[in-house]
Amino acid sequence: MPSPNNTNFSPSSFVLAGMPGLEAARFWLAFPLCSMYLVAIVGNGAVVFIVKTELSLRAPMYLFLCMLAAIDLALSTCTMPRMLSLLWFDWREISFGACLLQMFLIHSLSAVESTVLLGMAWDRYMAICHPLRHATILTNPVTTKIGLAAVARGVLFFLPLPLLILRLSFCSSNVLSHSYCLHQDVMNLACTSTTVNVVYGLTAILLVMGLDALLIAMSYFMIIKAVLRLSSRKERVKAFSTCVAHLCVVLGFYMPLIGLSVVHRFGKGLAPLVQVVMGDVYLLVPPLLNPIVYGARTKQIRRRILRWSLHH
Repeated sequence: MPSPNNTNFSPSSFVLAGMPGLEAARFWLAFPLCSMYLVAIVGNGAVVFIVKTELSLRAPMYLFLCMLAAIDLALSTCTMPRMLSLLWFDWREISFGACLLQMFLIHSLSAVESTVLLGMAWDRYMAICHPLRHATILTNPVTTKIGLAAVARGVLFFLPLPLLILRLSFCSSNVLSHSYCLHQDVMNLACTSTTVNVVYGLTAILLVMGLDALLIAMSYFMIIKAVLRLSSRKERVKAFSTCVAHLCVVLGFYMPLIGLSVVHRFGKGLAPLVQVVMGDVYLLVPPLLNPIVYGARTKQIRRRILRWSLHH
């Protein structure tokens, strides 16, 4: 319940959190974060470039992978430069409009990534459970339409979040608990009722990420059933090995997301540093993990990278 002495206002800017308790080491902490950002940029950029230029990779699986890499490039670029400037130069202030834009990009791009992961799960399901129909149903045009639908879905579900923030009045504090802007973080600074924000935010998360996670789990249940029916152990290992990379990427996306959601809703008594670290893991792990996992697990991409390295 807000204090009656607080003055309601609409802030012109917010103050981002650094590394609470680690202020003395802030400058040096930026270097490993910058290294991780550069690895994510180079890795995802290489995946996009290879899939776009290699004609033999114009298949649904690689198109999905290219989409995933492009999303990770956008997601890391809309957050990491701002975070690094905070750690290196102590630029904590972010304008109200820039905060709302960053909030929209983070939430909508996360939703697009979730939908693409669902599309990749469907690709694996069709390839293993219905191999004869896979090539005729999941064509390149269908894959492209899934990508466009993912973008539309992310925008439609998460564009209302910054608009709902605009209707709120804020108290005297404008200090956020993360190094970037999230809907729930900004919403918690409001003095007026946030019931609409809470209900809509939870509904959007459940209908996008929650539904996607459920459908991915169902697809893997069907895949496991189909794999276990195969006659030889060699066939079972070969079939399931095609899903390992995708499964790692799914866990790398949803586990930090679930952890951050739990911290936001039930971790009021936790140290501020825990919230900051969980938020950074949520944004850093998927863009860093995805190209490494798929680069190591996908023979065609690995060969193309080696060939390119040898010629340069």
